[in-house]
Amino acid sequence: MSVLSAPKPARRRRGQDPGSIIGKPGFLTYGLLIAFILGSAFPLYWSFLVASRDSSFTAEQLPPMWPGGNFFANAARVFDTAPFWLALGNSFLVGAIVTVSVVFFGTLAGYAFAKLQFRGNNALFAFVIATLLVPTQLGVIPMFMAMAELEMAGELVAVILPNLVTALGVFWMRQYLIAAVPTELLEAARVDGCSMIRTFWHVVLPAARPAAAILALFTFMTSWNDFLWPLVVLDPSNPTIQLALEQLQSGYSVDYSLVLAGTTLATLPILFIFIVLGKQIVSGIMQGAVKG
Repeated sequence: MSVLSAPKPARRRRGQDPGSIIGKPGFLTYGLLIAFILGSAFPLYWSFLVASRDSSFTAEQLPPMWPGGNFFANAARVFDTAPFWLALGNSFLVGAIVTVSVVFFGTLAGYAFAKLQFRGNNALFAFVIATLLVPTQLGVIPMFMAMAELEMAGELVAVILPNLVTALGVFWMRQYLIAAVPTELLEAARVDGCSMIRTFWHVVLPAARPAAAILALFTFMTSWNDFLWPLVVLDPSNPTIQLALEQLQSGYSVDYSLVLAGTTLATLPILFIFIVLGKQIVSGIMQGAVKG
């Protein structure tokens, strides 16, 4: 009876890092990455392409694939057609407040569920997760009735208040903090005389920064792109950015150059936020890959 021998480990050269045994990516890998990048960037380029030309561009059978010279004229028409500056300010205000609140309270609750032992921990966390199963649309009418009763309908606070804490944020931070913060580190902080809040502020928050950056990006994107709830609770004279974009196409005929000029302008803040948080996002992804 033959005995199967175990495969021999890959040989490495003298002075080579043990973690660099994996081969270099080949032509197929780079080709797939380039195709993915081009496929992701093409909708943005097409939006800018249409926004830089007049309305007759979309009627051409073979439209040119290089930008025209009408982007700034179309952008000026965007600000003349809808209260775009007001919508940008409203969306920035709502997105900033909601993002800071979701990250802070999500980290605070995630730390409690991950590292603190108290009665009903698992049951309460299961209830938080169960709220993710409830469709958002089911709460629109009750929330509107509550905001109308509180005389907040039509105000930005009606958009901010229901989104200050999210179950997804609590779940995300709890799962990250379980592995990112060793229990021994928390015990050492308590031995040194740190209170619960001080331990959270000086130990947990710095360790949670990569996951918090990812949560902040997705929370801001969700708030920036939210359309249904602002449409229900806000007045047309006090819109967010998505309601302002809807006002650009409210006529009988849609001017796609105007609409996509507004869409391009509305995309720029998201790109800026991604660039600012890009380093923390990559750090969080790499840490998760190493731990996995």
